[in-house]
Amino acid sequence: MRAPERLSKLSLIIPARDEQDGLATTIEHITDELSPHQVPYEIVVVDDGSTDRTWQVLTELESRFALLRAMKNPGPYGFGRALTYGLERMAGDAAVIMMADDSDDCADVVRYWHKLNEGFDCVFGSRFMERGCVTGYPRLKLLLNRLFNRSLVHLFRIPLDDTTNGFKAYRKRVLFGCQPFRSAGFELNVELPLKAILRGYSWTVVPVTWRGRRSGTSKFWLLREGFHYAITAAALWLEHPRSPAVRVPQP
Repeated sequence: MRAPERLSKLSLIIPARDEQDGLATTIEHITDELSPHQVPYEIVVVDDGSTDRTWQVLTELESRFALLRAMKNPGPYGFGRALTYGLERMAGDAAVIMMADDSDDCADVVRYWHKLNEGFDCVFGSRFMERGCVTGYPRLKLLLNRLFNRSLVHLFRIPLDDTTNGFKAYRKRVLFGCQPFRSAGFELNVELPLKAILRGYSWTVVPVTWRGRRSGTSKFWLLREGFHYAITAAALWLEHPRSPAVRVPQP
């Protein structure tokens, strides 16, 4: 095993569209969890064309939290475009992608940081493996999630049962190596990990906790996003139709 390359800063990239009610809680939880563990970090929140007070809330929070960087996606809009905008402007040498609705557990970010510093290029969170936890997941969405993720396990022959979960961590070299990104929306959550796996970057999977949002409304439209997820997965499979079974590489 090669000697781990120690990281200097972690960038938390958070796209936000009409998230005025949950942003403060999300930023507070990140700060409360990461600062005591001495993780060097920045928080990059990208306003993706919000029509509520999201930008005003962000600028107010920026004056309270020195490590917060508020940005605006100038358009065109879309979760994937906002995420790409933040990734291209991050100051860290690794990134964790998070949701703005406080659904991801910030304690898992600390675990991601330690795993990256063990030498892995990517750390993928699974809500459904042993010791993972999911609360408040809509029943129909959960059923379709499990069906689609299990199809990816068989299609790509990978031991990863939660590819669609956006809450993942990457070294910066992975983000460069997986460009250009084709996805404008939530399907980037599928494109990015599958590209990283297929291009041979090292990765590991850890159990994570997810809880349903307590404020605001979801921007995830099930039928539309499900279609885009399927198209993205099919396009990547067609690029690698004869790939051997993908094992979890060791760092």
